[in-house]
Amino acid sequence: MTAVQTSTEQSGATTGQEQEQEQEHDQYPAGAQVLVRDEVWLVRSSMPTAEDGTRIEVVGVSEFVRDQEAVFFSGLDRIELLDPRATALVMDDSPNYRRSRLFLEAVLRRTALPQSERRLALADSFLMDPLPYQRRPAELALSGANLRPRLLIADVVGLGKTLEIGLTLAELIRRGRGERILVVTPQHVLEQFQHELWTRFAIPLVRLDSVGIERIQREIPAGRNPFTSFKRVIVSIDTLKNTDQYRHHLEQIRWDAVVIDESHNLINRGSLRNQLARTLAPRTDALILASATPHNGDAKSFAELIGLLDPVAIRDPENYRAADIEHLFIRRTKISPEVREQMKGQWADRGPSRSVHCPATPTEEKIFEELAAVWFPRDGGTSVSSVPLFPYTLLKSFLSSHAALRATVSARIKTLEKKDHPQGTAAELAALYRLSELAADLTEADSAKFAALVRQLREEIGVGPGSDERVVVFSERVQTLEWLAEVLPAALGFKGRAARDCVRIMHGGLSDEQQMACVEEFGLADTPVRVLVTGDVASEGVNLHRQCHQLVHYDVPWSLIRIEQRNGRIDRYGQARPPEFRALVLTSDVEGAKDDTVVAERLLEREDHAHRSLGTAEAVTGLYRAEAEEKSLIQDLLRGRTVDESLDARRSDADGEDAGLDDFLADFFGPVGEEPPPAEPTAAGGSALGTESSGGRAAPTPVLPRLFDSTAHFLDDALREVYPDARERLDLDRDQQSGLLSFRPPTELVHRLKALPMDYLREQRLRERMLVTFNRRLAEHSLQRARESSTSSWPEISLLTDLHPVVEWLTDKVLVGMGRQEAPMITANVAEPVYLVQGVYSNKLGRPTVVKWMGVTWREATPGCAGEGLVDDDMVSLLRRCGVGPTMANKLRYREPAPLQAALPHVLETAEDFLNTHRDAWDEPLREPIEQYKRRLGTWQQPTLAGERTKERLADLADSLLTTGRPLLRVLAVLVPDPDREKDDGGPPLVSLTAPAASPSRF
Repeated sequence: MTAVQTSTEQSGATTGQEQEQEQEHDQYPAGAQVLVRDEVWLVRSSMPTAEDGTRIEVVGVSEFVRDQEAVFFSGLDRIELLDPRATALVMDDSPNYRRSRLFLEAVLRRTALPQSERRLALADSFLMDPLPYQRRPAELALSGANLRPRLLIADVVGLGKTLEIGLTLAELIRRGRGERILVVTPQHVLEQFQHELWTRFAIPLVRLDSVGIERIQREIPAGRNPFTSFKRVIVSIDTLKNTDQYRHHLEQIRWDAVVIDESHNLINRGSLRNQLARTLAPRTDALILASATPHNGDAKSFAELIGLLDPVAIRDPENYRAADIEHLFIRRTKISPEVREQMKGQWADRGPSRSVHCPATPTEEKIFEELAAVWFPRDGGTSVSSVPLFPYTLLKSFLSSHAALRATVSARIKTLEKKDHPQGTAAELAALYRLSELAADLTEADSAKFAALVRQLREEIGVGPGSDERVVVFSERVQTLEWLAEVLPAALGFKGRAARDCVRIMHGGLSDEQQMACVEEFGLADTPVRVLVTGDVASEGVNLHRQCHQLVHYDVPWSLIRIEQRNGRIDRYGQARPPEFRALVLTSDVEGAKDDTVVAERLLEREDHAHRSLGTAEAVTGLYRAEAEEKSLIQDLLRGRTVDESLDARRSDADGEDAGLDDFLADFFGPVGEEPPPAEPTAAGGSALGTESSGGRAAPTPVLPRLFDSTAHFLDDALREVYPDARERLDLDRDQQSGLLSFRPPTELVHRLKALPMDYLREQRLRERMLVTFNRRLAEHSLQRARESSTSSWPEISLLTDLHPVVEWLTDKVLVGMGRQEAPMITANVAEPVYLVQGVYSNKLGRPTVVKWMGVTWREATPGCAGEGLVDDDMVSLLRRCGVGPTMANKLRYREPAPLQAALPHVLETAEDFLNTHRDAWDEPLREPIEQYKRRLGTWQQPTLAGERTKERLADLADSLLTTGRPLLRVLAVLVPDPDREKDDGGPPLVSLTAPAASPSRF
């Protein structure tokens, strides 16, 4: 966006009285109109700053600045909230009072939901299946159980954490708490995450990969903070952690929400990732961490991760339980009852992990003989290696491929030849030279695993020319991947250009752009790629299941966690076919040979059993990290234990002296937060509508107040009002049968589209034409069709949700269509004038805590009687009772506004008295959790100065969330009686307010 910031020179001097007035009104709720530099602006969001007063993001309303986005600071500019008593009452000459109804609906839509509203407002409006378990993280974040929306989503691999994050962010945006969003992910999932949030939720993120950062540096002035140029950003954690410059920029920004994916990488104190997380955590309101493997087996490390969310959640980092942090942590597995029941028919059950035995070739047996005799001697013999663990490094290289073996041997020889080593190194060097000679001339013809791979791909899976079948092949070694990518195409029968295009290779040595390109190509149905050979860089977070349900472990990692992570790339939510897993198991007849049956095959069986019985394999060893599992296993193998003895020993050790620790970890690695919390009645201040009666029973209170029955009807009427000549001016075309809207975006909408992903803008040519729809099936079909395209993964048709830029643009167009401080007069079925008034209480952060939509009547004083004010705080229901809707007639009977105008001070006083009387009751659901947090904070003892400062900061934060100051009042419209209608004309009964105001008006 183009931000217009104020300067000291542009701000005028203020008197002491004016400063007091500014302090009194130093709250600017979203939806309020303000006057700055003699122009009217609509407040989008506001946030206090340490030095410059309140930071206010606005969009222009008056003609000169219309649709222009800007940022002002109350300490630098004079910012005036428009006085509601000066509201001008105007007639509406539009058909069926369309302009008035649109204006009221637009105000409802642009007003942020109050913090006391805990229920989900938008869950049913996005491109996601209605699965309650995927809504639960958002419900927890908004539940009020925590001071701020902060949680760790620790669902196991494949359950849809990205969708859960997207829904949580969408709900925060609707509450005015998601204007500035930063998403931090591993580099290879940047585009995947960006793609999901836009196509599913209409949340655009600007991708700052290496190319994106270069582009920004060209576009913005030198030294300018790039994070001020975009409100919603997705960036690689590797980009941020390795650049001091960007870390400095981050320290200058406050975010509404930060998301950090694969957050288990943040745990190690002192690491660059940990430093980055500690920089971001205190500078954001909402913080969402996501990881399928959040625990490394160390209670203190996990406590530090939780401490990023809430520093006072855990008193003793070495002694706490899952129940202590259940308000910050949610974890489910595929076999959790709520997941299992809700996923029926939507996630195919995985097949077994099949071990494909590959009897070693004669040349491979020679290497097995050498390894067994020299590097793994039996009967008390001593290994030739000077490093105890190196023989297993050598073995794993050989079990991967001859190419990997050669690379490992060569690297070890160079190391030993460069340095002075103790006596005995000569024997190791000689043994390495012999291995080098044995492996020197090996080709694919000497590889039993390669021959088996080709048979499996061609005969069992069906990969080859003329087939659409796809498979992902995993290996730990880059040398193996590069060799496979070179020799596989010809072996599978591909020739010419097809041989170049059928295989893609992915590993950590590629750039982020190259990695994302691999993932995208593999996920598009009509690209020629058929085999993705990849390292374990793809084992975390990457979706490979769109066109693939076949996975081959060319070599097997010596970690249950890593095996499960690999399998999770195709065994995940949205997989339509049963995932199939194969592992190539090299076998040997050499006595004492440590072939793949010794370790790999046993690990495959144990992972499969753990997945089916526990839903995850992470807790089997009690180590919770792939690297720790492998290291522990090798050490046990050196002691003479088998794989099963090693795994079982970990359990028996935990049952003994570490039983308490084991129970502690079991708390976190069983399902946490599986049962949904009991529904709580929403506070009176949390809803705009109250309840409606149906058949004598109270119906659930709608979360979102709506005058129009759907966003589609609102958009239709808004287009007619704002662009009556839309067919010519916008080249608008509407397919009534499918619901597809096609139009040429006007300049002000094109400006807003700058926030959309650049690839999407360019590939779909959105600046020239947009295709949008409210038809979910059509949008889903377009998304599916994009996955089957070789040209773009972006769908040409997007679903119109409340968050979509098109809907937001038209909503703002409707709002600015009403003049400065104007409120329409609507002839309705009322017995006396009824003023529609919005009342908003806010906290010190400018966020609404209570939002009320009221109908107010003022009856003038008569001899012997004081004036009387009446209030109905269910405005939408009142409008319906008064006949305000699309079928109402506008007779164009103009009414003299002066008497109505004269009553405005009385009406506003009545509304404020009503709000003040009920304020404490409405505030109670919000106040109680804050008070509980402050009590817990009071018992949190910190021995360091930094700890005490953190405590003070959190106490100030808690206080800032409480309602403060007077309510913001705004006159929206006046319902006036029809002068042609007699009270006894037989029509519907005239509506009169009967509920007296809470206290007499002072007028």
